[in-house]
Amino acid sequence: MAAIEDLAGTAGDKTLATLIRGRLGNLTPTERRAAHVLLSNYPFAGLETVAQFAARAGVSAPSVLRFVARLGFGAYADFQRHLKEELEAQLQSPLMKQAPDPATATPLSAFAASAAANVTQTFAAVAPAEFDAILALLTDPKRRLHIVGGRLSEAIALYMARHLRVIRPEVALVEGQVETWRDQVIDFGKRDVLIVFDIRRYQDDVVQLAREAAERGATIVLFTDQWLSPVARIARHVIAARTGIPSNWDSNVAILAVVEALIAAATKALWDLAKARMQALELLRKSTR
Repeated sequence: MAAIEDLAGTAGDKTLATLIRGRLGNLTPTERRAAHVLLSNYPFAGLETVAQFAARAGVSAPSVLRFVARLGFGAYADFQRHLKEELEAQLQSPLMKQAPDPATATPLSAFAASAAANVTQTFAAVAPAEFDAILALLTDPKRRLHIVGGRLSEAIALYMARHLRVIRPEVALVEGQVETWRDQVIDFGKRDVLIVFDIRRYQDDVVQLAREAAERGATIVLFTDQWLSPVARIARHVIAARTGIPSNWDSNVAILAVVEALIAAATKALWDLAKARMQALELLRKSTR
């Protein structure tokens, strides 16, 4: 595998995060886990100790050091020094110095600004190679798709499933009592893809389902928050969205936006099939009126 070059010592607007996102497809699975952790909470995850970084990613400390070396840094201290320099440069910019005026902010405007920022930051953090890889799974007719969510994120899982069912076959929502989930998992194999929605507080039953699916050869795709669900340790592909807002609740707006982007791209890629299915569905609906 070709080494990632020219990442250390970057200057200007081209940050280390930008370059990592562009080369994510060249990383090994272990290195990709470390990259996801770094990108999901950039640059602060990289400012932790090697042991803390490794624990977040579910990899060994030597794996983190190999990842840093792949980025072109001779030592972990050099890697952290680079991140600190980027952070200082950001804090010195006029945009970072300009704080919102609390005198003019309203609950609605504050929430809107936070939600919009979450979407912008999430899309900026999604590696094109990761998006394309997930899209390839969604549009592969040989793959069977299974979608599961947690107590609140199940609504997004259902939303995604209903859209995908229109444009392609072999799409199932994992729902109902947890005890019945294994009835589906027992048939999982290498053709199956389990799409998981899991944000904090992460659900043990969802995490366990992902583990069991992975053990049977299924490919795991995870949609999570910037703190990363434990499912990230076994997922092949991860979308980490920003969820923090001025509320007692986390926001799923950014996750939903990425899901809609994938649905739009999948519909375009499968248009001939999708169009035929849409026409057939319209005829079925008319026959029941």
